[in-house]
Amino acid sequence: MEAGNSIKEGILSVCDAEVIVKPLADGGEGTVDSLLAGMDGREVDMEAVGPLGRKVSCKYGILADNITAILEMAAVAGIKLIPTEALNPLNTTTYGVGEMIKDAISRGCRNFIIGIGGSATNDGGIGMLQALGFEFYDSDGKPVGPEGRELCNIASLSLKGALKELSDCSFKIACDVNNPLCGPNGATNVFGPQKGATPEIIKTLDSGLYNFSEIVKKTLGKDTASVPGTGAAGGLGYAFLTFLNATLESGISIILKEIGLEDDIKDADFVITGEGKLDFQTAMGKAPIGVAKLAKKHGKKVIAFAGGTTKDAVKCNEEGVDAYFGIIQLPMTVEEAMEYDTARTNLISAASQVFRLIKAVQS
Repeated sequence: MEAGNSIKEGILSVCDAEVIVKPLADGGEGTVDSLLAGMDGREVDMEAVGPLGRKVSCKYGILADNITAILEMAAVAGIKLIPTEALNPLNTTTYGVGEMIKDAISRGCRNFIIGIGGSATNDGGIGMLQALGFEFYDSDGKPVGPEGRELCNIASLSLKGALKELSDCSFKIACDVNNPLCGPNGATNVFGPQKGATPEIIKTLDSGLYNFSEIVKKTLGKDTASVPGTGAAGGLGYAFLTFLNATLESGISIILKEIGLEDDIKDADFVITGEGKLDFQTAMGKAPIGVAKLAKKHGKKVIAFAGGTTKDAVKCNEEGVDAYFGIIQLPMTVEEAMEYDTARTNLISAASQVFRLIKAVQS
């Protein structure tokens, strides 16, 4: 919102225009803050079980409608919460994610938008599900723990204790990966190494996820392990889809719908977007391209601003961005460029100069 308001200031310094600033995020880190700032929501602070089983401070947001909660799983089960030397997905859990959902339900929320990037977990979502009242047992009928290492021990499950209010809830999961739950392209093999998994751990966890999915298929008749996205966040996508009837969508698609951007685009002359660095990854479907595609649906011109651009950022032109501009005015370090006052001044200046050109061409 601050970046958008800076661009607005630059435009209004040279043009008599109506400028609408909308919040934007893609479901990853910063989604809660962005939507709360742009949609008059409130922040909820709480304590929940962290990825290693110890309580951590975390937050989520509730929008002004008082029934929609915005969560980032990384706030309570993220990889940034664990020292590098302690990374081991056998020992991590999503239990705290379930606690956050439960807390939001107790406050009247029934609609959930949840970003599941940046996880430290590979527990198939059993931790989250246990916090919500689902039960998993070993071959002796004893409850299993909530960590990834317990997946191999699951022999049965029960839905009887699940929170009753869940049947009234809808879950939109911001999921930008297409991996299945198990196998060579599954959660563990692709994402396990960055979470501290050795080849032996990968074999154990992948077998565990397969075992879990087979028990679910046998008990519930749901065969969803091959659905794209179920491998997201160490199988958390699978738990949401299979147990909570969630929809797995691209993060930017969810957010664009929630903020109602399309209605504003219909009446706009220019659509302005951007991010810290525009490069080939941007063109692969990140937030600015989501905005650009929506704008092109209505035949609008799209301008992007960025802290930096790479040679391959030209790919963004192929995906709907008519022109992009780096905002840096003088040679400087990345650290200097990211200072608040510097970034704000550069955005204002870049926007004003671009619209001076537009004004000149149109006159």
